[in-house]
Amino acid sequence: MTQTSAEVVICGAGIAGIAAAYNLAVKQGVRNILLVDERPPLSLTSDKSTECYRNWWPGPGDAMVALMNRGADLLEGFAYATDNRIRLNRRGYLFCTAEEARIATFRQVAEEAERLGAGAKREHTGAAGEPQYLPSPPEGFENMPRGADLILDQTLIRRHFPYLTHDTLAVVHARRAGWFSGQQLGMLLLDAAREHGVRLEQTRLTGVEVAGGKLRGVTLQNGTTQRVATDSFVNAAGPAFKAVGRLAGLELPVNCELHMKVSFGDTRGVIGRDAPLVIWTDPTPLVWSEDERAELAESDETRPLLDMFPPGVHFRPDGPADSPIVLALWTFDTEPREPVFPFHYDESHGEITLRGLSSVIPGLRAYLDRGLKTYIDGGYYTRTLENRPLVGPTPVEGYYVMGAFGGFGLMASPPAGELLAAHMTGGPLPHYAPAFLLARYDDPAYQQLLASWGESGQL
Repeated sequence: MTQTSAEVVICGAGIAGIAAAYNLAVKQGVRNILLVDERPPLSLTSDKSTECYRNWWPGPGDAMVALMNRGADLLEGFAYATDNRIRLNRRGYLFCTAEEARIATFRQVAEEAERLGAGAKREHTGAAGEPQYLPSPPEGFENMPRGADLILDQTLIRRHFPYLTHDTLAVVHARRAGWFSGQQLGMLLLDAAREHGVRLEQTRLTGVEVAGGKLRGVTLQNGTTQRVATDSFVNAAGPAFKAVGRLAGLELPVNCELHMKVSFGDTRGVIGRDAPLVIWTDPTPLVWSEDERAELAESDETRPLLDMFPPGVHFRPDGPADSPIVLALWTFDTEPREPVFPFHYDESHGEITLRGLSSVIPGLRAYLDRGLKTYIDGGYYTRTLENRPLVGPTPVEGYYVMGAFGGFGLMASPPAGELLAAHMTGGPLPHYAPAFLLARYDDPAYQQLLASWGESGQL
């Protein structure tokens, strides 16, 4: 066994671990940082993302909105500093409904977002004297409104989002939101971290040494065994977050869900290439012909395909203006599971997603009888019960966590890395820091709060 040392060891070279390394090395001047992962950087989960961001988050409290506002500030800073190498845009998130009863919920959620700091709510009903709705440009992020636009004017909805079903009654356009290139951001941060002395090793973490409640070192395995003496360790292991916690005797309160991403070529141009990220908030049926429905009804195995599916099917265009590619996601199976690689997915997932989207976007029905080829990839969301991350110290002195970014790792990692570095170096902490501590679960009042936790604004 070889013996080395490091001031900090970070496990996980996804976007979370890279953001931690960047903030410690580049922003805080920490030296001798070792970043370890058995796979190449950004290759397990970070490259499976839809690469979106938003400051549209529910309460209680403003912690998530504040964290994501800081994240948006950082993303814009990277964009300004690199001539927008990360290809940041502000197309927004468009939440849509065909249910009359949901309009009041849309209004309440937009008002809550305004109170929490996401920006002002503007309502558009077609009445005189209302504020003008400003559509988002396909590219760029400057000089755009914040907050959200609640659009009830059917003419306005048809004009700007003509691909939506005419049953659509209302949309909420969350404006400080959009997407960017996660790979470009990740490599930008990694390159800067390595220029400031961070060492990246492709190796497997096999042990975490704890004595007297303090971190003493880690064990790595890559053909030979290596012990690294260190008194600071960061668990940024993504889907392996829970397993890496157990190496130090910590039972981290997270579970994994498998999330699939479907891509297909919209060669007919049904969906506008300037579309935002569109989320359908109603339960959704799959589109079938009468003959198909009769055939599916004959079998217990296929009959569930005639049922309503959960809300949340969402999509966005991908690539340049002349690209036909659309990305679509719909997680209708949220059962916790142990992460396994390579993972198994149902081959029918692409067809189910397309048929659900066809309820929302009627023009897509033209593809259903043509055997449209879909490509499926995906990864695991690592989530706490309330889907808020874990960032900061643990009961093991020197052992820090940065994870549980269930569906928002790319957008949250820059501000979370900044927060983690403040914890580790004794820097000033923002007001939202306590909301992401592991210790929050030891508070009886927090446990009581979890019983009434809401889901608005989540994907």
